[in-house]
Amino acid sequence: MTAPPTRQSILRSLALAEPAELDAVLQRVAPEAPHTVVRGPETGLVMVRGRIGGGGAPFNAGEATVSRCVVRLASGEVGFGHVMGRDGTRARQVALLDALAQTPAHATAVAEAAVTLERDRLAREAGRAREVAATRVDFFTMVRGED
Repeated sequence: MTAPPTRQSILRSLALAEPAELDAVLQRVAPEAPHTVVRGPETGLVMVRGRIGGGGAPFNAGEATVSRCVVRLASGEVGFGHVMGRDGTRARQVALLDALAQTPAHATAVAEAAVTLERDRLAREAGRAREVAATRVDFFTMVRGED
């Protein structure tokens, strides 16, 4: 038996999902969830940091655009949504699903949906990786026999 997904893994799966997938989950789980938007949706920048060689000294690699939103359900649960890019609607969808995941009535359904979304995302990425691998060119140097 596998352990239930953590809030962090659920949020990750939701943040990486496509907008149409999030809309389908919302329609299935709670199409009319009464909520208020506490903050946002708003778009801003975050600093992306890296490490040389993966373990060296940290450095600022640049900035990335992020949209965020905070919602509160009528029952009091607060949900947060942060997504890469300028899609405020998707940030609100993630925040609403995060809030629903904290309610006893919807927690299991949102967790199951997040697992399905993650599985679908990994399948899409594997498909893209296969397509890219099919176009890979291996370069090599031939040694001339004159030396």
